[in-house]
Amino acid sequence: MKYILVTGGVISGIGKGVIASSTGFLMKTLGLKVTSIKIDPYLNIDAGTLSPLDHGEVFVLDDGGEVDLDLGNYERFLDIRLSRDNNITTGKIYREVIERERRGDYLGKTVQVVPHITNAIQNWIERVAKKPVDDSNEEPDICIIELGGTVGDIESAPFVEAMRQFQFRVGYENFFLIHVSLVPVVGSVGEQKTKPTQSSVRDLRGLGLSPDMIACRSSKPLDAEIKSKISMFCHVKPENVIGVHDCNSLYHVPLLLHSQGVLDIIREKLNIAPNIDPTQGTLFRKWVELTKRHDRLQDTTTIVLVGKYTNLQDSYISVSKALHHAAMACNRKLIINWVEATDLEDETCASDPIKYHESWKKLCTADGILVPGGFGERGVEGKIAAIKRAREFNIPFLGICLGLQLASIEFARNVCGITNAHSDELKTEDTTPLVIFMPEGSKTQMGGTMRLGSRVTNFVKGVDCISKKLYGNQDSINERHRHRYEVNPKYVPELEKNGLKFVGRDETGERMEILELEGHPYFVASQFHPEYKTRPLNPSPLFLGLILAASGLLETYLDSLELPESNRGNLGRYRSFTEISEISSFTDLTQNQSTPSN
Repeated sequence: MKYILVTGGVISGIGKGVIASSTGFLMKTLGLKVTSIKIDPYLNIDAGTLSPLDHGEVFVLDDGGEVDLDLGNYERFLDIRLSRDNNITTGKIYREVIERERRGDYLGKTVQVVPHITNAIQNWIERVAKKPVDDSNEEPDICIIELGGTVGDIESAPFVEAMRQFQFRVGYENFFLIHVSLVPVVGSVGEQKTKPTQSSVRDLRGLGLSPDMIACRSSKPLDAEIKSKISMFCHVKPENVIGVHDCNSLYHVPLLLHSQGVLDIIREKLNIAPNIDPTQGTLFRKWVELTKRHDRLQDTTTIVLVGKYTNLQDSYISVSKALHHAAMACNRKLIINWVEATDLEDETCASDPIKYHESWKKLCTADGILVPGGFGERGVEGKIAAIKRAREFNIPFLGICLGLQLASIEFARNVCGITNAHSDELKTEDTTPLVIFMPEGSKTQMGGTMRLGSRVTNFVKGVDCISKKLYGNQDSINERHRHRYEVNPKYVPELEKNGLKFVGRDETGERMEILELEGHPYFVASQFHPEYKTRPLNPSPLFLGLILAASGLLETYLDSLELPESNRGNLGRYRSFTEISEISSFTDLTQNQSTPSN
């Protein structure tokens, strides 16, 4: 097993996750099996109780693990399935050590940070790194480890010490360290400064870890003399100083690293021989096409996202990625207009009429409307107003989790005449409980008690629906969930009688999973979170449906599914990703894509 550790310096949020994912992707193009571990030094057991405005999105895994959003990056870039154990927190480590102490595993010993905590960290990494993460069910060849935070943080000290010990435990030839640092551009002349990187590397080396490679984040490409200076003062080869400047998209980062010889540098240190696998060569060519496609898109599609955490867009990072993946598959340049749900409410009209009218203008001019998940009462009436607009004006709409519940409430109020319809989560007095608390949940224990992880959704037999066609006419699907409340089955017959059809349900048939509105071009909502399983080269079906409908392509696409695959044609100006697999070499790709095909 080979290990690649990614650390960060100077500031947090510098892009360690993207660089770690991109490095893993490049290793995967060698035919190697790659897994990832994210270390978060906070004391929480998991990310489930963190506010999205504080820490970004809570990502949910197949096994129900609520984890850091970086694990979403790993899954999307590497096309793997991780488990809750792939996210290490200080809380998890200390809980494990304390439980072992209570059992008497350390009987007679004084339990200390060194060696007990640091040993627990190393044992955890070695155990999780061997878990299969794809359909091959084979042990991975390489494990990418991202250490969250920055070098020098008090809370990360035990993990840094554990990694110092770990490099000797696994051996020099099996351990590679990438340190990500900031090279700021200062002054009107745009001078790049190396002192923050020098200081960060000095701190890292003082803690017993010497970087094999330094990835320098900057707003512009790294100057040659800056590379030489960092090499000299940070004790690395000049070619091991890698510039990672701002790119057109995250999808360009693997190609940027590849162009600077990152694969060769890592292979030399870790003595890695590529596993010849033709499918992985195809993977790289598809990725190149992905970036080329992203850069040349011209036809735009505008989606308005109505949420309550829009002040930090990382709160909806998987939703945003799912939209972009679907848009690229449809050859559309995506424009996301972020609208805070409260800005659509009457209170904002009174307090800030300009913001109110600007928000409604965005909503009314959008090609599609998306209402994502969320918790709490704030912004609910604004989301319901957006859903009503989508329903009444035939605007393509996708609701997720809370979005499905509010779509049901809006329909009950304005179509079925249940004017006081509401959710027990939000209001219980003088209301009709259209959305109720799930009996297996807990109202006292908040962490890890929701309906979490991958669950089966069965399409209702004999019902012709868009969702099933988008999922390839499968009878059942597996998607990830994160919710405590559900649509009250008592009112389902009334909703369906008036045209709101629940076309997807759980195994019991009592829990509503997917709804569609009859006679609407695309009015779809799901209780599950389809965004968690999106991939750059394989977009989520429900997001694909939204973009297709918003672009006026849905009907054509659905009709094409009845044809043989060879006769389906393009969704836009350019070929599909699957067609790239027929191109035999990178040279063919660049020559064939030099001009757009019609």
